[in-house]
Amino acid sequence: MREKILVIDDDEKITSMLRRSLAFEGYTVFTANHGMDGLKQILENEPDTVVLDVMMPQLDGWEVVRRIREGGSDVPVLMLTAKDEVSDRVKGLDLGADDYLVKPFALEELLARVRVLLRRKAADKTEQSSNKLQYQDIFMDLDTREVYRGGQLIELTTKEFELLHLFLQNPRRVLSRDVIMEKIWGYDYSGESNVLEVYIALLRQKTEEHGHKRMIQTVRGAGYVLRGEG
Repeated sequence: MREKILVIDDDEKITSMLRRSLAFEGYTVFTANHGMDGLKQILENEPDTVVLDVMMPQLDGWEVVRRIREGGSDVPVLMLTAKDEVSDRVKGLDLGADDYLVKPFALEELLARVRVLLRRKAADKTEQSSNKLQYQDIFMDLDTREVYRGGQLIELTTKEFELLHLFLQNPRRVLSRDVIMEKIWGYDYSGESNVLEVYIALLRQKTEEHGHKRMIQTVRGAGYVLRGEG
């Protein structure tokens, strides 16, 4: 799917030039010639990046970026301005802009900055998704340390959470007792020899509440595996 760029600028020459150039780079391009239309298009088209002029009638770029952030959107914003004052750049960045480019600008530099913002957004999205794990109806959020099964919250201790985390990182893969002990308790663990079996039993009890089927299976002589029955 092609990434979407919204250009908000009241200068028709600039919007026309950027529409052609960004489209040539393979992006889907939308344009708006004033701030209110730009805000409307953000809601309708959900762009991946916004190129926003500061000096516009009725609603200037600063007010537009302020409303974008107040509305909860984290879309990357590249601001364009004819002013090269430090105070103006700081104002835009403080309001929530991600980057700043002074007019007149080189087209190659604008395209490069757009690519950087798109890469940053993609990296943030990957990082966010990597903090959430799911296998069938078991869901784990690493940021909040919450675990759900079938939409119901499961209260886990620290070690139970770490053990389930290991299984969710390796679904359908048989993990030997030695591997699990090393990952969760470390090489130098010298406690009860049956500690793993105890925690497996506790984890099963909690994840099988409310009639849920067993997901942590014993593979005789090999270890344990996270998989559905059958």
